[in-house]
Amino acid sequence: MIRKISMLMTAAAVGALATVAVHQGSQFASRADAAGSETYRQLDIFGDIFERVRSQYVTKPEEEKLIKNAINGMLQSLDPHSSYLDLKESNSMREQTKGEFGGLGIEVTMENELVKVITPIDDTPASKAGVLAGDLVSQIDGENIRGLSLQQAVEKMRGLVNTPIELTILRKGADKPLKIKIVRAIIELKSVKFRVEGDDVGYLDVNGFTEKTLPGVENAIKKIRDKVSDDKLKGYVLDLRLNPGGLLGQAIGVSNAFLNRGEIVSTRGRAKNDVQRNNATPGDLTRGKPVIVLINGGSASASEIVAGALQDHRRGTVLGTRSFGKGSVQTIIPLGGDNGALRLTTALYYTPSGCSIQGKGIDPDIKIEQPLPDELKGRVEARGESSLRNSIEGESQDDSGSGSFAYVPPDPKDDVQLKYALDLLRGVKKNAAFPPNLEGVVGDEKGCKRV
Repeated sequence: MIRKISMLMTAAAVGALATVAVHQGSQFASRADAAGSETYRQLDIFGDIFERVRSQYVTKPEEEKLIKNAINGMLQSLDPHSSYLDLKESNSMREQTKGEFGGLGIEVTMENELVKVITPIDDTPASKAGVLAGDLVSQIDGENIRGLSLQQAVEKMRGLVNTPIELTILRKGADKPLKIKIVRAIIELKSVKFRVEGDDVGYLDVNGFTEKTLPGVENAIKKIRDKVSDDKLKGYVLDLRLNPGGLLGQAIGVSNAFLNRGEIVSTRGRAKNDVQRNNATPGDLTRGKPVIVLINGGSASASEIVAGALQDHRRGTVLGTRSFGKGSVQTIIPLGGDNGALRLTTALYYTPSGCSIQGKGIDPDIKIEQPLPDELKGRVEARGESSLRNSIEGESQDDSGSGSFAYVPPDPKDDVQLKYALDLLRGVKKNAAFPPNLEGVVGDEKGCKRV
């Protein structure tokens, strides 16, 4: 299991959001305020400028690109997470939320302008073709990668199932570049990985919230309980580190898997009466076993919903460092035909105690820092929602900001946060925050107002 800080940067661009169900644009238009004459005057100015650029710029510009950039400029001036998705980007997001796509089966990052293979996924076309961890992809179908962004390179490697692709690979120890031909296949993203730590603790690594996440959590808990008897099982570690978020409904479902009652999350939109609450239903799948939730600066949005719900209800002890602090919800609005979709921030979400964590993040009950390796010291910085340009200022936001370092060591033996959690569950270590204090009203100490 390899999980590094670079993986966060790959995922954050596409997944760090709580996405709600798709709505048609007309539903929003009926609620919008009518535009005034000044607005139409400004639109006339835009049209005039566009026409002058189109006809008089020194080189002929791509008109479609001009319009797309103008739209994104407007949306990005609102907040970092609203954007326009063209048809290709819209389809790509749909694939990601489904948890499967046509591709090769490799986890990658960028290194020295080349795509570096972090690990090939078992039993996928890439692993069967002989791609190895550490390989550097220099060309895709004969085209140099240098100059492309990681996302652009990933899009080139993805494609229709059963179509071929040739990768030119630089491998340490090889005297010349290797050319590997691969046929794309359906790649299923495993958003939930699990194992039994020792023989007495269930470990669930949830790395994203796709349509397959809740079934994955349910299956993981069942398999763990099949392996370890209830009298021997000490509890569960729910690892949400480097989890950039995903579908809001899946975050609610995962929270519900550990809760029997109470509010999980509420969302509040622009209108005062635009408040929605989501409550837990009876049926704690873990049968009340202790739960420790791991978070860090890479835990964002939907993962913060889960951590906040379990923390506020004293169902789990949160351990690690402050989370990213993305407390906004994006709605995907189809624009019809081949026009793609609008990803628009339409609400903020609140934990059961009534706290907005936008720009603030979830503070762990037990703060445990994960040391950075020497090669990363001084090269990475702790970042969160509050440091993003045009970020919405949250109600609880202060000068301390949100986020922390987002790093998980590749080898669990070096994982200080995981070790501490296991020691707590096994009684080797003691801490006043574990097990959680069940007395008092949820969220009283936070001083948050209910919405």
